[in-house]
Amino acid sequence: MLRFRSLFIPVLTALALLPAPAPALDGVARVVDGDTLVLAGERLRLFGIDAPEKGQRCDPSGRNWACGDWAAARLRALVTGGLRCEALDRDRYGRTVARCHAGDLDIGAEMVRTGAATAYRRYSTDYIAQEAEAKSALRGLWNGQTAAPETFRQAQQSAGNTRPQAQDRCAIKGNISAKGERIYHLPGQRYYDKTRIDRRKGEAMFCSEAEARAAGFRRAKR
Repeated sequence: MLRFRSLFIPVLTALALLPAPAPALDGVARVVDGDTLVLAGERLRLFGIDAPEKGQRCDPSGRNWACGDWAAARLRALVTGGLRCEALDRDRYGRTVARCHAGDLDIGAEMVRTGAATAYRRYSTDYIAQEAEAKSALRGLWNGQTAAPETFRQAQQSAGNTRPQAQDRCAIKGNISAKGERIYHLPGQRYYDKTRIDRRKGEAMFCSEAEARAAGFRRAKR
């Protein structure tokens, strides 16, 4: 009997030390943006991907478009029938980082494969193959010039931290034409002096070309 106990106790100890299975969430999700969901009352950040932000605009094949809204719509179409998500971590904003599936479909992988999101290499290398496939086929975000979501966020943060009087000293004019084209003009270009900025329309002054491109503007041809 004593010998049985001596064998049994180490087994129990070993079982207690095994990692607990990752908590799972399932149900119908609400889409916040291209990589964020609310499921079962929990705000989830999809693992391993980075999608365009709300308000971000892209420039595939020379046409300016609301790629942030498109990515959110793409995700919404994928999750309509319900999800099962495995919680992996928690990010600095308090969101649960999770890998989600609709049936057998890995939602993160599909978003990257269709060009609706990029592989978030800072945190994972899981979806690099899907990104390479999307780039090769010029799908979605890869069909033209697009600022990486992280670059866009940094530009927005930089603009938000700039005092209004400092913003007024920035010299690049971001103009929205009657056709909805977002074009920025540099000092010395043909239409620079004639261009007037109306912030109510979403036009802006930028301190760098990178900041203008991240906001969805392209450089004027003349």
